[in-house]
Amino acid sequence: MTQSVVRPETHPELTDPLLIDLLHPERLLWTPRELAELTRTVATELTGGLRRILRFDADRRWWARLALTDGVELWLLSWLPGQRTAPHDHGGASGSFTVLQGELAEEYRYPGGPVRQRTHVVGDGIGFGAGRAHQVTGAGATPSASVHAYSPPLVATRQYASLADIPAEIPPIPVTR
Repeated sequence: MTQSVVRPETHPELTDPLLIDLLHPERLLWTPRELAELTRTVATELTGGLRRILRFDADRRWWARLALTDGVELWLLSWLPGQRTAPHDHGGASGSFTVLQGELAEEYRYPGGPVRQRTHVVGDGIGFGAGRAHQVTGAGATPSASVHAYSPPLVATRQYASLADIPAEIPPIPVTR
């Protein structure tokens, strides 16, 4: 029996063939480590193409989807100083991000654990499992950008009033296609 793999969807302005090679369309579920390797490689090897796509918006955070397969979605996000997400989880998906430029501050929490803080600078990346909630903020005095990946793809996030409101268990949200 043969399996057909559909060509991944990619951003029309990101034409480097390395991106297709990195996406492994046959892989249906990525580990946090694999996601971290993906975002780190995209941020370091496809920098020129990412900078051509990158935009900043004073009214809201800006983002563009870079790629989508059955197993992973890849995003480019920009952050002006002070722009932030609401505290959120990723609905049971694992994730990763790597800083392309600037600096990001992150507050994060695993259910039942303390709220922790971390600063990520250019080249820093992190992969995380499904049980993690966080809030990310553009830090420093200059604009920031980051590459993010999630698996499984297309899972909705849940927002919270604060990280203190994270439940003892983060149940998965069903994937919508």
